[in-house]
Amino acid sequence: MEGPIRLFTVIALVSLPTVMYGGYALMGVLRDRKLTEHQRGMFRAGHAHAGVLLVLALVALQILGQTGLPDAALWIVCFLLLFGVLAQSGGFFLHLAPGKGKLGGRVTGAGAVLLGAAILTTAYGVAFAR
Repeated sequence: MEGPIRLFTVIALVSLPTVMYGGYALMGVLRDRKLTEHQRGMFRAGHAHAGVLLVLALVALQILGQTGLPDAALWIVCFLLLFGVLAQSGGFFLHLAPGKGKLGGRVTGAGAVLLGAAILTTAYGVAFAR
């Protein structure tokens, strides 16, 4: 493992404890009942998406390392994964801010598009591996 795959694997692994802490914080917020039901749902969704998508990114990075795609493509896919995870989960957290619901939906949707592009590019690399 080298280059962008190593770097982005480290970034994903270091990010996982922040998601774990988010779960702990979520328990406190739910216990104290400081959020509306809608805000609690968005907090849960953002937190859950962040954790699952980081694990997906770690798996995709390992597969990506076996594809033989050129370095430029590896960098692009790694950035798509990173920004896709941040946008997909972050959009839910934007819903927590008053008046930011539409923006949160757009950011979440953009994250889905970025992740889709990353996964499809990885699939292309697997299908046509050298």
